[in-house]
Amino acid sequence: MKVLLVKDVKGLGKTGEIKEVKDGYGQNFLIGKGFAKHATNEVIKKHEASERRKAEAEANEVEAMKALSAKLEKLKIVISKKLGNTGHLFGAVTKEEIAHALHEQHGIEIDKKHINHKEALKTTGTHDLDLKLGHGIHATLHVEIKGA
Repeated sequence: MKVLLVKDVKGLGKTGEIKEVKDGYGQNFLIGKGFAKHATNEVIKKHEASERRKAEAEANEVEAMKALSAKLEKLKIVISKKLGNTGHLFGAVTKEEIAHALHEQHGIEIDKKHINHKEALKTTGTHDLDLKLGHGIHATLHVEIKGA
């Protein structure tokens, strides 16, 4: 009996593979528990069409991320923070403030979890931050911190 695995099965195979198994194991365990479907031509064609749609969607998403990365490289955001008597910032500029400023100034939504900076931004001036957009695509965001 041929089955199309819809879930990973330890010792048998990964999702999307077509395997030849004994009738009882395939019918009673794999199909019965929802790990596989009987591998008819119709089921295989539906699975292949679904895989193509997923690949196209991922390719579109990668293109969108590359376009966003190119756009972010050219942008600069300005954040004004209150300064103390010594000229240092009160506190640090947070990832949430950076994401909010990017949305306010340029209309681009970025989750604060995608902003990657190792040290806290506690000084005025221009800082370059690394953004992880997904699918291995990174962008550099230029942030200028001014004293208010």
